[in-house]
Amino acid sequence: MKPKVSIIILNWNGWKDTIECLESVYRIDYPNYNVIVVDNGSEDDSIDMIRKYVNGEISIKSDFFEFNKDNKPIEMFEYENNEYDSFTNHVDEFENISSNKKLILIKNYYDAGFSVGNNIGINFAQENLNIEYIMILSNDIIVAEDFLDKLITFASSDQKIGIVGPRVLYYDNPKKTAYLGRKVNLYTATTSDIYNEKESYSPSVEVDYVVGCGLLIKKSVIESIGILNPNYFLYYEDVDWCTRARKRGYNIYSLPESKIWHKISSEESDSLTRYYYGSRNSLLFLKNNWNMGLILLFPVTILNNLFYSFTLIFKGKRKAGITVLKSIYDGIKGDYGYKEGYN
Repeated sequence: MKPKVSIIILNWNGWKDTIECLESVYRIDYPNYNVIVVDNGSEDDSIDMIRKYVNGEISIKSDFFEFNKDNKPIEMFEYENNEYDSFTNHVDEFENISSNKKLILIKNYYDAGFSVGNNIGINFAQENLNIEYIMILSNDIIVAEDFLDKLITFASSDQKIGIVGPRVLYYDNPKKTAYLGRKVNLYTATTSDIYNEKESYSPSVEVDYVVGCGLLIKKSVIESIGILNPNYFLYYEDVDWCTRARKRGYNIYSLPESKIWHKISSEESDSLTRYYYGSRNSLLFLKNNWNMGLILLFPVTILNNLFYSFTLIFKGKRKAGITVLKSIYDGIKGDYGYKEGYN
């Protein structure tokens, strides 16, 4: 029997993306998985639409696959956050349902961010499902049918392999790679791509961190390094998680032949959300991962962010520049977690 995997998908006001993601996941060739959707306090009709999807009332159109009506209805086990003790009465029933015909939906009360939302799913899986791996997927992801089997086969080959990620390609340009793992500069808290279209890669590429839109981690690694840090709220939580794993002696890899497609938006890269959390959390990342060196590195990162802010203002992006200034202030003050107005 292949190792059991819990696939965690976080939804926040994005049911259309989520059900397309689910439909692609339910087509994978891996035989031993379960899916947990955590709804992060959606204010739209996400819950009702997910219910309609599992009942077979919504037919999905996608350029990546044909809709499969044969596995509908999907048996859904629905719970409020922290109120799923009754699941213990249904474990045997759940385990006897085939992987592509069951879903756990956990409804969170509010938008708690990427880290907390995924931690809800991680904790549920660890406590109730006897899993060996956690697979985190963004809800705007489409997966190849063999993506998970390739990741698990590789991860299981060596105890030192802690985290593995697939090649991420563009949803709107399916043959173009967005990223293949990334590098992190621990001295400046900056990240960069390792992918170069002109280069050829071996079947596995060692990287500094795997982007959180598609990240496979062993349960044993989570038990060693802990769950995602909730203070990040959004961005840098994947960098921090992988950095903690590397400090404990685990290796991080990306597999070019394991493929997923991401709906990466150019508007998102220019949003105040990204400007704020990206800049603020670079300071939090340094605080969490440096001790004695922090007194030297923290001022350097602050200066880098200040330069970034003034550059944005000079280019006419005044709101973005002021947002970065605000993030620097909050980062110095130690004001982390969710911030009103940047969601």
